[in-house]
Parts: sequence; C-alpha cells; structure tokens
Amino acid sequence: MIPKVRVRFAPSPTGGLHLGGVRTVLYNYLFARKYGGEFVLRIEDTDQSRFVEGAEDYIFNCLEWCGLVPDESPRHGGNYGPYRQSERKPQYREYAEKLVEKGYAYYAFDTPEDLEKMRNEFKTPENPSPQYDSKIRGKMRNSVTLGAEETAKLLEEGTRHVVRIKMPQEETVSFIDMIRGEVTFDTSLVDDKVLLKADGMPTYHLAVVVDDYLMKITHAFRGEEWLPSAPVHVLLWKYLFGLEAMPQWAHLPLILGPNGKLSKRDGAKYGFPVFAMNWTDPKTNELTEGFKEKGFLPEAFINLLALLGWNDGSEKELFTIEELIENFSMERVHSGGAKFDYEKAKWFNHEWIKKSDAAVLAPQVKQLLAENNISATDEMLLAVIDKVKDRCNLLPDFVQQAGFFFSNPTTWDTASVSPKWNEDKKNFFLTYINQLQSATDWSPVALETSFKEVATTAGIKPGELQLPFRVMLVGGKFGPPVFEIASILGKENTIQRIQKALEVF
Repeated sequence: MIPKVRVRFAPSPTGGLHLGGVRTVLYNYLFARKYGGEFVLRIEDTDQSRFVEGAEDYIFNCLEWCGLVPDESPRHGGNYGPYRQSERKPQYREYAEKLVEKGYAYYAFDTPEDLEKMRNEFKTPENPSPQYDSKIRGKMRNSVTLGAEETAKLLEEGTRHVVRIKMPQEETVSFIDMIRGEVTFDTSLVDDKVLLKADGMPTYHLAVVVDDYLMKITHAFRGEEWLPSAPVHVLLWKYLFGLEAMPQWAHLPLILGPNGKLSKRDGAKYGFPVFAMNWTDPKTNELTEGFKEKGFLPEAFINLLALLGWNDGSEKELFTIEELIENFSMERVHSGGAKFDYEKAKWFNHEWIKKSDAAVLAPQVKQLLAENNISATDEMLLAVIDKVKDRCNLLPDFVQQAGFFFSNPTTWDTASVSPKWNEDKKNFFLTYINQLQSATDWSPVALETSFKEVATTAGIKPGELQLPFRVMLVGGKFGPPVFEIASILGKENTIQRIQKALEVF
C-alpha cells in the first residue's frame, strides 16, 4: 500500500519569513494538495539562544495571508504532536543514546577551550579550518579515546557533554533527489556533527530525522544549502530506522538576487521586499519591509514565487492556486538558481490587480485612501476601481490613481497648461460650463460630444483642450479617459472643479 503523502515545513522562530521560505511552503502545499496528502508545519525551536519573541505568530500570519494554511501545526493540532521541537525534548535523548549504544555516535566532553585549541593546533595551509572529524576525534576528549570506565564516571558526575555522530571513513553515501537525480558523498569529507547539545536539546541533524520519522513524513523539500548535511541525515536514517523509511528528498534551488543568494539585506539595498510581511526585529527595532505592505496581492505573490524555479513546460505565466495544484510537479523544478526580478514581480501584481473584481480590491483600497485622509463612498469606489485598476502596479498606486475622484485637487500641474493657455481657451470652458449645467445626459459619450461641439464653435481643436480639462479635474496628467472621469464625478463636482481651476490658471 502506498503511504499517504505527508510533507512538512519546519521554520525556526528566529525572524522574518524570507520569500525563499514561502516558496518552500508553497511547493510543499502544492505537492500535498495535488496528491490528496497533508501539509504539516513544525516549529524547530531547539536553539533557544536564537529564539525571537513574536516570530512564531509572524510565521502563521504570513501563511494565513498567503492562503497556505497547514493541516497540522501547533495551532491546528493533529495526531503527531507536539509540533514544537522544544516540547519533544525527551525523545531526542532516547534516540541519541541508541546511536551511542550501537557505536554510531559518541559522547564528547571537550570544553570550548579544547575546541579552540584544536582549531589552532591542527591548522595547516592545506587545512586552514580544521573540523572535528574522523582524523581528529582520536586526539580529543571523548568516549572514543577515554574508554568505557572513565566515560561512565564523567557521565555519572554530570560532566557537560555533547553527542556526536561517528562518521565512517571512506564510505560512499548516496540518495536520489527528486530534482537532481543521484547525489553522492564521500563520508571522509564530512565532520562528526553534534547531534545532542550540552543542554539536552537536539541539533537540526538529529531532530529533523527523528521528527520526520515519528510524523510519518513521506517527502521532504528544503533549500539546497542543506545538501552538505545530507550524508549525515542519510546515515542517521540508516542507523535508526532503515533507509526504506526515509522520505523522498528534493533540494530546492536558491533564489538569487543582484549579487548571488538573495539576502534580507538586498531588500534594503535595492529597494524591494524580501519578506512576505513587514518584520520588525524586537532586539534592534529594525524594520524589514514585506510584500504585503508594499502592496502585493497574495495571489500575485504566490504566482510569482511558484515560477521562481518551476514552470509547467508551457509559456503560461498567470496561474490561480487551483491551476498551480493541478500542474505542479517536483520533476519540473529547476536545479539551477532562480533570479528574482522585482520589475517582473510588479508585472505579476499588475496582472492580478487587473484580474481582480473591484469588490475584492475595495476594502484594501478604501483603507489606503483613508490612511491618506481620503473618504470614499462604497458605491462610487467600485466604479472608480474598475476605471483605474489597469493603471496600478501596486495597491498604494490606487491613492494617486483613484484619490482625486473623492478629493478635489489642491494643486494643479499648471506648467503643462500655461505655455498654450489663452483667453480663447478660458472662454471655451466658461461656455462649456453653461452647456454642462443644462445637460441631461451625463454619460461619457454625451459629455465628449458636447465638448467637441463647443470646441468647433469656438474654432479650437478639441485635442488642445483635453489636457487642460484633465488637469482641471485631476490636478495632473494622469488617470483614465477624461470624459469617464467627469461622468463619475457628476455634474456639480465637475463644474466646481472647472471653475476652481480657471481661477488658478
């Protein structure tokens, strides 16, 4: 019987959620949904020194905004909890002890001073950064060199120690990566990683293997930066549970910025977000901007992330979440790094804004207008959004593109009007005001027809009058077709704006 697909995302609550992390969530989510499986969120908080207050709440808020809600988590419950590693502490010691008993791991009693001495004493031009490995372990203070009696005595006395994996020499470890095919390692090149720290908490290496086994994870997707650790994890699976129990792995390509791997510093440097939502570091009070606050729709954010390293084999670029689920396959994820292009990201958002119903956009647009002291009526707002959404790349663009419908201009781009402004044009608008006051049809077509009729009578080309008319209504050279603007503004407001602008002009 084929086991039910179970995937997991296991973030550390140490700070903001990078877009690379959200992409990992997305690929897990799509895979689980495609195969009718379950998506698990597990909090990896074993390194208490790096724990940041509020980071766990932030992770859940980000996933909720993205629409990538887990089936099981510390908040959603499930049959394989607890879902925080700090609450699973006793079981890690049990598995670490099993490894020691079988001879696959050992106790290491080295002090920080011993380790510093090792790094200096064994440094050579060929090996400038010595590691605690199979060549050096025999020269250190551990249960391999001390013998059973002294080791037992130190343990009984409560001497601080860690448990390290005993990496074999000159063995080949390999596994099949769903993206990269067969990946092979020489164990002699890998150091004896710490599995259990002195405080009794596991490192990632032990915890990820034990938790994936106990939570029945069938597929594990993570960033390619974890590839160097893969031989340690393969051996732990082999030693503890058998390789047949190991999940299928896929190591996702890096997301690249202007200078290699996209870091959170790139956002501040180049002016684009790298986190899903705003994150303020509670220790430094430093704010890192998020895609949400920048004005991205979650649908656009998910769409652009999906295509950072994957495509369905076609030229198609716009996908709903349902289409992504239907088309997604791990085999079509690229092995090479995917370069993040902020201009392309804004294109995705522009396309999704255009696709979105005005009623869906209205609450966010109304809030943005209110933050700029612009009060918008609901009925008029829907009509306005439909008129201007094609002109908006980010949600805050609606403030400029829609705000003038609800708030009369206080400044006018007179520089674009004054060079060709004259008394004849002023008289045209005075005449047009009279025409408007008696108008019974306030449709864009009727307004344009009467505008051209008055212009023809005045002997002025209508094209020379439309820019001043736009500046009168809007304040600048932007916005949808000018007669559509007037139609939405209504008779009274349109006439008032013309009269006020004429005073200024």
